[in-house]
Amino acid sequence: MQILSTFGTPLALCNDKKITRRQAMAEFRVNNIVDGDTFDVSIEWKWHGKTGLRVRPTGYDAPELNTHEGQIAKNVLQRLLLGKTVDLGKAYRIDRGRLVCDVYFNGKYLADYFPKYQ
Repeated sequence: MQILSTFGTPLALCNDKKITRRQAMAEFRVNNIVDGDTFDVSIEWKWHGKTGLRVRPTGYDAPELNTHEGQIAKNVLQRLLLGKTVDLGKAYRIDRGRLVCDVYFNGKYLADYFPKYQ
């Protein structure tokens, strides 16, 4: 079990992908879409002593941005999340400055919005 926090305050204790929005999770506003499976949040997350703004959701792998499919995936993610609030759940690692974690939008696991890339 991992503890996800922002500014040193624990916000999420998550172990299960079937978590409802009512359970404790860390809420963050999405303020930038990098590509189809990477986005930035408006306040820093903190995990294992490291902080950052970039998030890489688990459960799917969108095509590279330099492809037509990659552009489509980015556009879909942008329409879905930009300016909205997401819940960051269990964190697994930091990869190239991105927190790799379970992400939920409107109570639904984000990867479920992208079945084509699972």
